[in-house]
Amino acid sequence: MEQTFYSNGKLLITGEYLVLDGAKGLALPTKFGQYLKIASGPLGEIQWTSFDFDNRLWFKETLSFNEIINFNLKDNLSERETLIKILHEAHLLNTGLFNSSIGFTVSTVLTFPKLWGLGTSSTLINNIAQWFQIDAFELLKNSFGGSGYDIACAQNNSPILYQLINGLPMVEKINFNPNFTDCIYFVYLNKKQSSKIAIQNYYKNHTNLSAEIPLINTLTTAICNSRSMAEFSTLLEQHEEIMSPILELSTVKELLFSEFDGSIKSLGAWGGDFVMVVSKNNPTSYFENKGFKTIVPYKDMIL
Repeated sequence: MEQTFYSNGKLLITGEYLVLDGAKGLALPTKFGQYLKIASGPLGEIQWTSFDFDNRLWFKETLSFNEIINFNLKDNLSERETLIKILHEAHLLNTGLFNSSIGFTVSTVLTFPKLWGLGTSSTLINNIAQWFQIDAFELLKNSFGGSGYDIACAQNNSPILYQLINGLPMVEKINFNPNFTDCIYFVYLNKKQSSKIAIQNYYKNHTNLSAEIPLINTLTTAICNSRSMAEFSTLLEQHEEIMSPILELSTVKELLFSEFDGSIKSLGAWGGDFVMVVSKNNPTSYFENKGFKTIVPYKDMIL
């Protein structure tokens, strides 16, 4: 019997890396995501194919049940080994799916370009968790790591506040729909950032954040409750000013867009993927002239 699963992509608006240490983050599920389609296949194996948004095949492998079940953990995994690791951890959480009398043909289909960084891995993990009927947060923890906000976005169709409390994910659905969303845009910086590497680098430079986390929490609450574009923009800029010294990185506006008339905030891993732009005027021509051709209005990006 064929099965189809779907998970939403994600954008983390506030909190960034500090969510790993218990900060509260505003996260927005996107209209883009990933499908996982399961059908029967040759016994004892998975014939796996992955397609980008334009139906381009970017991954094709045959995986035996045996190599998944007996996978030995190692560093610097290839794409194939990373997938096997995720499936291995899923199997450990539900050992009943793989048996000698079945096999699978599996395909994944993204509805956004793979390089956009909207959650290729998190949507895959959440879809596999649905397939195996296991907890996606636990599967993420055992396989890829991270705060889990992206899993929460994969599972929810509305804006959320996300926080780790004593290591456990807390998700609160909220009504975040400011009346100035027509002034918010998402611009792709033409550079894919690895979340896994970004998290590793964050932990290398890890310091005591007992003062910063309450500030970020206060800003997150204030940003959610913003009543005007001016207030929203000011709060975003304050957020950037707090995060910049923590990450030892210049803000994206200082680095690339210092003369821009509006606010620009990094999202997720600084230095790549999308930034959020708040501008009274449509900024498309400005960013296109700078070489950034992907500008997505809020209404086209966010669920």
